Amino acid sequence: MKGITNPIVPGWYADPEARTYEGKHWIYATRSYTEYTQQLNLDAFSSEDLIHWEKHESIIEMSDFPWMWRAVWAPTIIEHREKYYLIFATNDIQTDDEIGGLEIAVSDRPEGPFRGYLGKPLIDRFIHSAQPIDAHLFKDEDGTIYLYYGGWRHCNVARMNEDMTGFVPFASGETFLSITPEGYVEGPCMIKKDGLYYLMWSMGDWVNGSYRVAYGVSDSPLGPFENKGTILQRQEPIAEGPGHHGFLHLPDEDEWLIVYHRRVIGDQEAGNRMLCIDKMVISDGAIQPIIMTDEW
Repeated sequence: MKGITNPIVPGWYADPEARTYEGKHWIYATRSYTEYTQQLNLDAFSSEDLIHWEKHESIIEMSDFPWMWRAVWAPTIIEHREKYYLIFATNDIQTDDEIGGLEIAVSDRPEGPFRGYLGKPLIDRFIHSAQPIDAHLFKDEDGTIYLYYGGWRHCNVARMNEDMTGFVPFASGETFLSITPEGYVEGPCMIKKDGLYYLMWSMGDWVNGSYRVAYGVSDSPLGPFENKGTILQRQEPIAEGPGHHGFLHLPDEDEWLIVYHRRVIGDQEAGNRMLCIDKMVISDGAIQPIIMTDEW
């Protein structure tokens, strides 16, 4: 079999979320521009073998989001009750007075089209100082769906209600919990393996080679998540600035893959980010340092 070649698809893309639905692997990604206000929709890619990818362009019906005036990015998706719910960021809001934040859309198919679900943003304000961007949906084994999100160095978690229109308060009475680990910047991602919850996140600055990924482990999806170290970072001569990732689990081989974006070393163009896949080893309560490759 031909191996996986990085980057896996041509063009500039970032912030991948990866899932396996309906017999295919799916990657949902930001269209990466340095002038990020040109990012006006999202694209998806599907593959049966992780090698040959079909592109699905403009998966969101943006007319359902008339308040969106600049920048769509950082998708996450979950299947629930035979529907697919997509959450993504719009407008890069800087204050509670601006419109935008985290949006939710729904489709009957993983490729879309995704239609507006609420007629308004899902989260449109700063809670615990977290900018409402960079969402990650995680479904636990009991069916509970958690939303991790947050920029500006703050990470929150909330629990989605059954119809995906909002949130269910936790036992404490709080709806949004701050779970910010040390060094957190943005881009949370949750994996559960053998009863442990692994929260990963991006550190550094997305516009340059300092971007990287760290992780923490807890026996609860609510943390706490102590920073256990960096697992993905600049690696000469392959790439720099890896981060904002998702993952795939291949159950037949019990193999874990990290799906992430990275940069050519020394490339000064902020938007020049590429989608890549590499192996991720999780064992004995730890995630091993990830080795980036050109092909494997």
